[in-house]
Amino acid sequence: MKILILNGPNLNLLGKREPGIYGSQTFDQFFVQLQEQFSSIELTYFQSNIEGELITKIQEADDLFDGVVLNAGAYTHTSIGIGDAIKAISTPVVEVHISNTFGREEFRHQSYISPNAKGVILGFGLQSYELALQSF
Repeated sequence: MKILILNGPNLNLLGKREPGIYGSQTFDQFFVQLQEQFSSIELTYFQSNIEGELITKIQEADDLFDGVVLNAGAYTHTSIGIGDAIKAISTPVVEVHISNTFGREEFRHQSYISPNAKGVILGFGLQSYELALQSF
């Protein structure tokens, strides 16, 4: 099984950005742990702050991966294009968030991803990714 983990804007700052919300571990450090924990799954990781690059990766995933774990960051709440890309592919996508977006600002309560996702996992810190991987 091949799974793409796709992170959006500002997730390259994990470990530095708001550690009270996002923790002190970088995603690169965490990704090594995921690879060890899920050694039977071929994991690929990509992060971008650019919406179009995320859309391209989602489109490419349809031919290359059995599933996508997507944390689109702030694009979750603004990007109709990412939502449409997920709707256009047959590969299942699990939406994840490190924080509980419903416990944060009102604008974070809207997701353009959720209606087209296999499921949504949020609020469990980096463990949200582990739970998403277990769903495949």
